[in-house]
This record gives sequence, C-alpha cells and structure tokens, in this order.
Amino acid sequence: MRVDIMSKMRGVDSFDKLWRRRTVIELTDKTICDLVSLPDLVQAKKTQRDKDWPVIRRLIEANYFQHFDKPNITQIKFWLLELRTPELLIELALKRLSIALRLQRKRPLLEYAVSNEPALLESALRAEESAERTKDRIYWLPLLKELEKLRYQNVKNRQSRKD
Repeated sequence: MRVDIMSKMRGVDSFDKLWRRRTVIELTDKTICDLVSLPDLVQAKKTQRDKDWPVIRRLIEANYFQHFDKPNITQIKFWLLELRTPELLIELALKRLSIALRLQRKRPLLEYAVSNEPALLESALRAEESAERTKDRIYWLPLLKELEKLRYQNVKNRQSRKD
C-alpha cells in the first residue's frame, strides 16, 4: 500500500476543513479508516499528471452509478460540476435541467450538456482539463525551482565534506 502525504495541495482547503469533511469507512476486520471526501479527492487529483484524469473520471462515474436511483441535491450538483463523461453529463443535465441551468455560471460547458451537443461538450471537457493542467504546472513551478535549489545545495554540501 502506498500513502501520499502532502502538506499543501493546489486548490484544496486546509487540513482542518478536509478532516471535517472526511469519509469514514470500516474494513471487514473492523479497522476504521479516515479518507478524504470524494469532492476533495477529485479536486486534489486535478493535476498535470496523465494518470490522474482517468482516475477522476472513474471515481465520479462510480459515485454516480452507486447513487443514481436516489441522489440528494449535493450529489447532483457535484456530478454536474465534476462529471467527465459526456454521455452521463448530458443525461444528468437533461434530467435535472433547472439545476444544470443554475450551475452554468460555475461550469459554462453545461450549456453543451443541456443542449445535447456531445461533440462540443467533449471538446469543452478537454479544454477544461487542459486549463486545470496548466494551473497545476504554474502552481508547482516555483516550488520545483526551490526543490532543485535545495538538492543542488545538498550535493554541494556533500562534495565539500568529502574534500
């Protein structure tokens, strides 16, 4: 098992807020696990890494199908704001039209979902992903430069100790 520990993530609230929204599960051996909530995990996964985007899509799809029969308003809004699957987004937007129309300001590509335009929606989803990847690259750039500087100093210090 791999555990990632990060002190700060782009676009994600503070640890205290994340902790209050966490999901608690009990494993078959009665072990209790505290996990980041699905909306927070989705936000944290919006990175420049190729492997994160299919994970986001599958997590949201799984949640959608798990709660499809009796969703609450919070779930419906989450799906409309985060679904990455054009067919599901169109289906939901048409089924929950009034909510989708209200959320268009937050996620303009919902316009293509409510007007049942899959090609335009697919293109808009790619553009949305690209914008998030760019934001992530820009966020990490100064931090990577700082890390490079620290690594260089560390190598330099080791070399001076050898001499």
